[in-house]
Amino acid sequence: MSGRAPQGGTGTSPVRRLPVLEDLPDLDGRAVLVRADFNVPLAEDHDGERVVADDFRIRTALPTLRWLEEQGARVTVCSHLGRPEGRPDPRWTMEPVRRRLGELCLGVSLGENLRFSPGEKANDPKFVDDLVRGFDCYVNEAFGVSHRAHASVVGPPARLPSAAGRRLAREVEILGLLLDSPARPFVAVVGGAKVADKLGVLEALARQVDVLAVGGAMAFTFLAAMGHEVGCSIVDVRRIEQCRKLLHSGATVLLPTDVVALEPGGTFGPEATGPRGDTKILGQELPDGWQGLDIGPETADAFAEAIGTAGTVLWNGPLGVVEDERFAAGTRRVADAVATAPGFTVVGGGDSAKALEQLGLSERVDFLSTGGGASLEFVEHGDLPGLAALRSASNAPRP
Repeated sequence: MSGRAPQGGTGTSPVRRLPVLEDLPDLDGRAVLVRADFNVPLAEDHDGERVVADDFRIRTALPTLRWLEEQGARVTVCSHLGRPEGRPDPRWTMEPVRRRLGELCLGVSLGENLRFSPGEKANDPKFVDDLVRGFDCYVNEAFGVSHRAHASVVGPPARLPSAAGRRLAREVEILGLLLDSPARPFVAVVGGAKVADKLGVLEALARQVDVLAVGGAMAFTFLAAMGHEVGCSIVDVRRIEQCRKLLHSGATVLLPTDVVALEPGGTFGPEATGPRGDTKILGQELPDGWQGLDIGPETADAFAEAIGTAGTVLWNGPLGVVEDERFAAGTRRVADAVATAPGFTVVGGGDSAKALEQLGLSERVDFLSTGGGASLEFVEHGDLPGLAALRSASNAPRP
C-alpha cells in the first residue's frame, strides 16, 4: 500500500468517539484480550502440514500487538478460523496460525477457534463472561468481523475498558472519509455474484459517488431490468424492480456493454467437468442458453477510463469468474487500472484483494481493507455493531 492520505474536504473524523489505544488505563502488568481477524487461508506444505498461506491479516495486527507489549501488557489474541459450525473441528484448529503469529510476534498468546463454541455466533452472555474472565482490558482489531454482532465483538466492551486497535481505527477513518469528503470525481466499481447481497450498498453508493460501475454476475439483473435478454445468466427476479429504480434515480451507472459468454452446455470454474464449451464476446443481448461470466473488453476499457479520471476510487468484488482463466480478463484490467490510478484508491478486501495479490499489485493501492463485507456494510450504514459496542465502553470519549 502506498500510504498516501485521501484528499478532500475536512469533514468530521468518524473515529472521534471511538476509544483508541491511548484511552486505555495503565497497562503495565495488565492482561489484555485482543479480538483479531486471523481467518486466513491455509495450505499444506511438502510434509503435509497445514500452514498459513497468506499472513496479511496477521501482519496488519502487529502494530497494535507490539504497542500493547511495549506498555507492559500481557496479550492474548482470540479469533475465528473457517466455519466449524459451533463445535471443535480439527480442520480449523488455530495451531497453524499460532505458529505463524509466534514467528512474527513473540510473547503473544493465541486462544483456540472462537467458533468452536455456539456461544460465539449466538452472542451468549455466558460465553462472553467466560471469554473475558481474567482480563483487564479489551481491544478490537478485527474490522473484518465488526459487522457481526458476535460475542467476542460486541460483548467485551460492556464489561471491560476497551479500545479500537490501530488497524481498525484506520479502516474506519479511511472509509469514513470516502463517505464524508472524497476527492471528486468519486468512482465506485462493484462486482460479485449476488445482487441481493450488494443492492443496499449500491443504493447508498449511488447517492455518494459520481460514477457507479457495476459488474460481475449481479450486473445481469440490472440488464434484465433494462429489458435486455440475458440468456441463462444469473438474474434475481425479485430484485429487478429495485434495480430499475436505481437506474432511474439519476445516478450515473455504468453497466456492461459487452460480455464474455459461455455457450450452452459448457462448464466453468477451476475444476469444471464435462465439456468446457466455447466462449464468445457478445453485447447486451445474449441468446438463449448463453451465460455471461465476465465483462467484455469494451466494458473493461470504459471502467478503466472512469477509474483513470477519478479523484477517489473504491473497488469491491470481481468482475467475472476469476477462478476460470477464460473469465478473468475483466478483473485483471480493472485491477491494473486501480493500481495505476492517480486518485486515492481503496480496495474492499475479499476477492478483490486476492486478485491484486495474485497480480502483484497490492502495494500499488493506497488502502487495502481487511474486511470485504464489513467495508460494504460500513459504506451502506455508516456504522457497525462492533463500533457501536466500542463507543459504549466505560472509557469511550463522550460527546
